[in-house]
Amino acid sequence: MQDPPFTIGIEEEYLLVDPATGDLAEAPEALMASCRDALGDQVSPEFLQCQIEVGTGVCASVHEAREDLTRLRRTIAEHAADHGLAPIAAACHPFSDWKDQEFTEKERYQELARDLRGVARRMLACGMHVHIGIPDQDMRIDLVNQLAYFLPHLLALSASSPFWQGEDTGLASYRLTVFDNMPRTGLPPRLANWGEFRRSVDLLTDLGLIEDASKIWWDLRPSHSFPTIESRICDVTPRMEDALTLAALAQCTARMLWRLSLRNQRWRVYERFLVDENRWRAQRYGVRGDGLIDFGRHSLVPLTELVDEWLELIAEDAEALDCADEIARARKLAAEGTSADRQRAVLEDALTGGAERDEALRRVVTHLAEEFRAGL
Repeated sequence: MQDPPFTIGIEEEYLLVDPATGDLAEAPEALMASCRDALGDQVSPEFLQCQIEVGTGVCASVHEAREDLTRLRRTIAEHAADHGLAPIAAACHPFSDWKDQEFTEKERYQELARDLRGVARRMLACGMHVHIGIPDQDMRIDLVNQLAYFLPHLLALSASSPFWQGEDTGLASYRLTVFDNMPRTGLPPRLANWGEFRRSVDLLTDLGLIEDASKIWWDLRPSHSFPTIESRICDVTPRMEDALTLAALAQCTARMLWRLSLRNQRWRVYERFLVDENRWRAQRYGVRGDGLIDFGRHSLVPLTELVDEWLELIAEDAEALDCADEIARARKLAAEGTSADRQRAVLEDALTGGAERDEALRRVVTHLAEEFRAGL
């Protein structure tokens, strides 16, 4: 059996805003047409008309992903500006109301709206998905089982959705609260092998409940379209460098777990109940608070310490995959905070400076648009 290639692909969902007001704006068809002319099938509309999605090609390394993602983000920003709009990469808009948004006129999304009804109406949320190339089907399942342990860690480092409809939710990632209302979401179940996964999917498709495995929206899943495992846990992040760090962490962790298997070793698979507790703590606190549970030590451990230990585990893999600098940035995220922390700081600074709350929230949107453009 050949070694897995551990290729990566990154998908990101953005929101379009009016730079003057900070309000969400619908993507005009002319904007989508110009983006498609420039990017082909690497860009597509999303569920709501205020959203736009991009996806890199299959990248052999994080360096390739950086080049492609830079091109995608730059192109979206330039074409949006031509139409008086700006993209932001935040998992939830700081103040817009989901009830004011319209569905994209696309059959797949219209079917989704009919199927999910009120649940779909609230889906004003954007994520980042990372694909990791694993051709062997049973290996995909084995790695999904083990990699699930690290999903809360990735979520904590990605958190970018503290606000919802103008209110501070008290959470670092409110996006998951929205997304978890959907069926077939949350942590993946523990599966024995590819055959068990396919039998479960086939049961639902044979009954006509879902059309295919793309309607399974677990935090981590075997991809329906590609020979990959797909991490879906992360909030989309305003800073592109943070997105690359998260992708590199997922890629290196998958390789580390595969490397253990070569020595007849594996990461312990904990009960979903326990991992779900860490998922909640990441959703609630991000990199703040008392950290996540270290199940081996039976204690809460700060993210700064957990990240140090994590990077030691995957140092060999980062060297092999040439992304040591990218994973090292995780220490900065854990120590200095995520987008959720920065958004709150912008709001507080504006309020302290005498701004009314509406104006302070608009400054948060301006901040997000500036972070999107930085480095492009």
